Amino acid sequence: MVVIQVQLQPHLPKFNGLLQHPFVSNIQRPKRLSLQPKALSSRTQRIMEGISVGGEVGGAGGAYSYDALKRLDNVWSSICSPQTAVQEPKQVVSNTPALFSESDIAKKEVDKFDVLVCGGTLGIFIATALSLKGLRVGVVERNLLKGREQEWNISRKELMELVEVGILTEEDIDQATTSVFNPNRCGFETKGEIWVSNILNLGVSPAKLIDIMRERFTLLGGVIFEGCSVSSINVYQDTAVLQLMEGKILSASLIIDAMGNFSPILRQIRGNRKPDGVCLVVGSCCRGFKENSNSDVIFSSAEAKQVGKAEAQYFWEAFPAGSGPLDRTTYMFTYVQPQPNSPTLEELLEDYWDLMPKYQEVCLDDLEILRVIYGIFPTYRDSPLPAAFDRILQFGDASGIQSPVSFGGFGSLTRHLGRLSNGIHEAVSGNLLDYENLSLLNPYMPNLSSSWLFQRAMSARKEAGVSPDFINDLLHANFQSMQRLGDPVLRPFLQDVIQFGPLVKTLGLVMLTKPQILPSIFKQVGFPVLIDWLGHFSLLGSYTFLSIYIDPLIRPVIDTYSTEMKYKWKRQLEAWKYGAGLDYKFEDEEVIYSNNTQ
Repeated sequence: MVVIQVQLQPHLPKFNGLLQHPFVSNIQRPKRLSLQPKALSSRTQRIMEGISVGGEVGGAGGAYSYDALKRLDNVWSSICSPQTAVQEPKQVVSNTPALFSESDIAKKEVDKFDVLVCGGTLGIFIATALSLKGLRVGVVERNLLKGREQEWNISRKELMELVEVGILTEEDIDQATTSVFNPNRCGFETKGEIWVSNILNLGVSPAKLIDIMRERFTLLGGVIFEGCSVSSINVYQDTAVLQLMEGKILSASLIIDAMGNFSPILRQIRGNRKPDGVCLVVGSCCRGFKENSNSDVIFSSAEAKQVGKAEAQYFWEAFPAGSGPLDRTTYMFTYVQPQPNSPTLEELLEDYWDLMPKYQEVCLDDLEILRVIYGIFPTYRDSPLPAAFDRILQFGDASGIQSPVSFGGFGSLTRHLGRLSNGIHEAVSGNLLDYENLSLLNPYMPNLSSSWLFQRAMSARKEAGVSPDFINDLLHANFQSMQRLGDPVLRPFLQDVIQFGPLVKTLGLVMLTKPQILPSIFKQVGFPVLIDWLGHFSLLGSYTFLSIYIDPLIRPVIDTYSTEMKYKWKRQLEAWKYGAGLDYKFEDEEVIYSNNTQ
């Protein structure tokens, strides 16, 4: 068989069906003839190879090319493999003085910092907050330090927490905000929908926001090392020495690991342990939508779907994009446990092209595909991750402080940045940088651990033996109950905050109004998981009590303690408050809802 290969002019394609090549109108004369059979490319490959992918950056969601998709799928396949023979992770951190002695450090020309932040996409935020407190901070970034094209979706209430920390102004927020949209839907296919306002209703440009942070950081005296990768870290009694692959040597009192879910330091700590759960995300930003004034916070498909040898329950999100009035971003995601038969991102994208038109009531032929989006977000039950080494602290996604349900790293950053920047400043100032004191900055949080039950309940499992529409039915029942209970229950949950009182009310109302669903819940999550969750649920109640009633008794006398005891008690009070979700303050905002039943 003779296959003709052609040179194609890249442009933003409109999709023209599964079997028809999307660039057929641009065929030029053949470049060469091949007598070898050529494998048929997937629909996803044909689409992605016709889209310009300039401007790829580091961080989750920063790459858009087909080659990058295949690389990430290879990483995902290695996570899912049985791992009968696995190479040990590189030992990046060492307590052995391999470079030189501490006395040699003083003699050599080594750049010295109070804090070094490795990973700049989210690390620039904590770096700026610490610089604002007077510390000398450096940021090490493997790529150029800039944000991705695709917006972060967040509420203004959450962004205002960065204003309270002092690293942003309200004018900065207005400058970085590219789109504002209301109302916002929580939908359940074939069941109904609830409409709310001011939840994830801003599209914020990461490129603009990080440019603002970068400028502010450098004005405060911060130093950025771009195009630099971590080679090794040697921890000494009085300092930590970071050697870059490019040969430069830096030292700091504290090194913050903000390199995300695939940080080499994180791999060293966790070894070859598989994640307890993973969220797989695919999507696209397209131009040509006619109705583009509202968003979907979540929309669940009616039934779990067969994907290869596995089952997957699909969920959706959709937001207007700031790149144009007819541009819209749609995400499809699913929760899985890493197993050899787990679906790949490319398999999910093949489903996405089939299902998205029905979900958005649009024809793909009418859309211009601007970019394709994908990512994998692993999570572990023992999160947040305690410090494993002296003078090294995990931050952001690397710490596991994000919700296992929403996988939103930027949202958790805004919530915890004030607490962490204060605590880190106290730790550095008081030289409380051993792993035990640093672990107090990433404490056990029962509200975060309680979220694991929700992820398990939203993960399709063949062996559970429940109805294909169980997950959609369960979500609808929960959201109906939260709607009936009002804004103080619904709004915290939609912003990733689990609180004891609202959770008790919601579960109680679900059991009263839909008791027939309880046997399926037990089958879906399994009794071992349920028993484990009950322990976290009990501690959630305990933390709530301690924060409300014991905190006021202890706080007035803390200043009489020694520096170290004061530090430890402040971290304990924060653990109670944040671990109970009591840092979230409900604001009475208009909520529009509908009980439309299809």
